[in-house]
Order: sequence, then C-alpha cells, then structure tokens
Amino acid sequence: MKMHVAVDIGASSGRLVLGEIKNNRLELTEIHRFKNGFTEKQGRCLWNIDQLFTEILAGLAKVRQEGVTKCTLSIDTWAVDYALVDVAGERIGEVVSYRDHRTDHTIDHVTAKLPADVIYQKTGIQFLPFNTLYQLYEEDPALLAKADKILFVPDYLGFLLTGEMRTEVTNASTSQMLNLKTRTFDEELLALSGVRKEQFAPFAEPGDFLGKVKPALTAEYGLPETDVIVAPTHDTAAAVAGTPGVGTDWAYLSSGTWSLLGIESREPIVGQQAFAANYTNEWGVYGSYRFLKNIMGMWLVQEVARLLKGAYSFPELAALAEKEEAFQFFFPPLDERFLNPADMIQEIQAYCRETGQAVPETPGQVTRAIYDNLAICYTLQLRELMQLTGKTLSSLYIVGGGANVALLNQLTADLSGLRVFAGPTEATAIGNLAVQLIASKELADIAHARKLIKESFPIETYIPSGENFAEVLAKYQMICEENGGLKHVN
Repeated sequence: MKMHVAVDIGASSGRLVLGEIKNNRLELTEIHRFKNGFTEKQGRCLWNIDQLFTEILAGLAKVRQEGVTKCTLSIDTWAVDYALVDVAGERIGEVVSYRDHRTDHTIDHVTAKLPADVIYQKTGIQFLPFNTLYQLYEEDPALLAKADKILFVPDYLGFLLTGEMRTEVTNASTSQMLNLKTRTFDEELLALSGVRKEQFAPFAEPGDFLGKVKPALTAEYGLPETDVIVAPTHDTAAAVAGTPGVGTDWAYLSSGTWSLLGIESREPIVGQQAFAANYTNEWGVYGSYRFLKNIMGMWLVQEVARLLKGAYSFPELAALAEKEEAFQFFFPPLDERFLNPADMIQEIQAYCRETGQAVPETPGQVTRAIYDNLAICYTLQLRELMQLTGKTLSSLYIVGGGANVALLNQLTADLSGLRVFAGPTEATAIGNLAVQLIASKELADIAHARKLIKESFPIETYIPSGENFAEVLAKYQMICEENGGLKHVN
C-alpha cells in the first residue's frame, strides 16, 4: 500500500501526518507536531523559517523510523508571505509575517496609483492589508534588487527539500497579483510593487510532481525515498479540498486561526456587489475558485488564551463561555482593530466601553463574547453570500480546529438556520493527502476523494433550534453602524 505524508503548517503549529487507504477508509497517523509563531525582532514580526524546515526533516525521519521506506509528500502552509532568494539559491533576509504592521496603510498608497475597482477586476481578490502586493510594495528595494526569485513560503520549503523552484497557483492567487483573464502575473500590478515577472518561478498546479527529496538530505537525516508532489499549498485550498460536501447547496467554513467562509465555484465572481462586499476569488484545486470572505477566527481565542498565560485550555475556555448568558456583548470580528492588537482582551473591552455597552470582565465572558459575535458574523456573511451568488444554501460544513467548538457550531446553526456539519478537524491535512492520492492514481478525482473522506471520519450534525434571533442580529448591526461602521480588514 502506498504511503503519503502531509506537511501541514499553520500560523500557530505544524504537523506531519501519514495517510494511507486501508479497508476502503483513509487512515491518518500524526507522526510529528511542532509549534509555530512569529517573533518580534527590531520592530518586525518574523517567521523562523529555518526551524520550520528542520521540523519537516525531523518529522520525515520519524516516518522512516516507522518503517516507511518510500512515500510521497506535499506541503501546505498559510498564504501571502514569501522568501527572497538570490541567484545562488540562498535566502536574502528574513521571512516577514503577514501580521507585521509595515503594510497597515499601504492599500491607500497603492489604490491612489491604480483604483481599487481596477485591481479587483484584474484579480478578483479581496483587499487585505497583508496581501503580497502590499508586502512587496513595502519591501526593502535593495533586497528586491538582489532577489533572483520570490518564493511563497511553501514553495520555498519545497525548494529546500528538492532544489526545484515552482510557484503553486492556489497560494499565488492570494497575492492579489494574478490576472484572472491571462492566468499569469499582471505586469501592471508587479510594476506597482517594484518586481518583475521573471522573479517568480514557473507555475505549478496541485498534483504536479515537484521532485525527489535531495539525496544528500535523505542520507544525512535518514529519510525515506520521497517524491514531493505539489499540494494545494495554501492551507485553505487544502481544507476546502478536504471538505466532504455533496451537491451544490453547501458552503464551507474553514475554521482555524482565520475563519474562511464561502462556496466552491467554477467561475470567478467579480461583479460590483462582490467588490463592494470585499469577497475574494482564490484559485482552488482542479480549476475551481474559492469565493469566500476572510473573518477573524480562532485567533481571537488564541490571543485570549495567550494573555491568560496558559491558565485555561481552549476546551476549558469554551466550558466557561457556555455558562455565561448569551448575546450580552457585541463587537465586530471583521474590524481591523482586532487583527493584531497589543492586548486582545483589552481591545474587546475597549470596544464595548466605547459603544456604551456592559464590558466583559471574566475569561468566560470574554470568550462568550467572541463565540457569540463570530456566530453572528457567520450568519450575516452567509446571507450576503447567498445574495451575491443567487444560491440557496441548506448546509454549512465547518472544518478545521474550530469544528471542535460545539457551542460555536450550535450557535451558528441556530442563528443561520442552516444545518451545520462539523468535521473533519484535520481537513487541511486530509485535502493535502487527497491530492496526493489522486496524483498517485489511487483515487479518480476530487468527488471520489470527498466520498472517501465522508466515509472515513466522524462528522457531527447540528440542527437549528428554530428560535428567532432577529433582535440579536439587529442589535449587532445597530451598534456597528452607529459607531462608525466597520473598519474592515481591507
């Protein structure tokens, strides 16, 4: 039986997961897990990219220790961030995190040179301050001048493993620099950020063969013989590929550090309404598009847990929240002030205080406020999604770590009126593996893969209560609108 390894690295942790089909089920074994996170150095938020590569090698060595002598491997990570590489293949400088504040005001500078609606018609990508377009605009010109290639983070890790450079399309599309019509980098947008098309490696699609892990690495670290397959390297693209939706009347919510809410479409949707609503058309697997909205997600709770210095686990915070009364505090998770504040708890409290509300004080109240307002936000965005697409949705699939939060899942079902299916939690790794299985001819196509996923993993169902929450939704909207509206993360 063929063995496959998913390297799945998120903003807060990474893992190597071994997958194989046994008894008509996809079975997963987590081989290696490690922490991730940016660090602040001299006013910059930086990733430790060398440590991530070391962890990949350590995990792959563990795969060999499990008795696996041959396997395939694919890498997915977060989007938009990049490494600069010189002509000798050496990295230039550090890899800056998308949460760095260097691009806080860059959208205004760029759209003063090229109108926002023109950029949207070219790319179909939502305006987020950390898109690669704006990061490159703020990049040190001296470093850019030295760069022979600009590699997105998962492409750079793949290059370190194999020596081969490619630009995987699902991740590259999030840069806001790919043209929907030409399906390549838009030279007018590149010129705005001071880079050239030649500074990007040739494109690769999910399922393409990248190369073999370098023999020197295999020998030095005791690795299995490994063929590296190009994953949908953007973790959201992988998560959607791993979502077991059937038919066309479902939406997905990839619930992790970010909440990515949308549908899978065969064509981009770039009308004026989609532009005004700041929806994005990220490229997906096998010619699809992910028409979705970015919403601040579990990052809010992650920051609360961090500020409480580990006093409570995530399940313990959820248990505390469940004991609190619902819908006592309102704040908009889409507002840019919650992107990376110095203190998330104080920022939520400050918003409530500024808007004349009671203020959440205890860990349970703060966490309850987060879950209540995320569920409200999901509901309003689902309504907007249906208006923009003309679809009538009957169900929402929640995948990723947030699928474990039963309170939030039930709140979302109750407020939205949709059936909520929660799971699998490891959808990103599963989608990564699904593409490997298709590339290896063990599965025929993505429909076959989703059928296998649905039959392989437990999925919890949440039925709407039928209660009317119109007053709750109206109060949320009133508070937002009466206090300057939303300063969207755009």
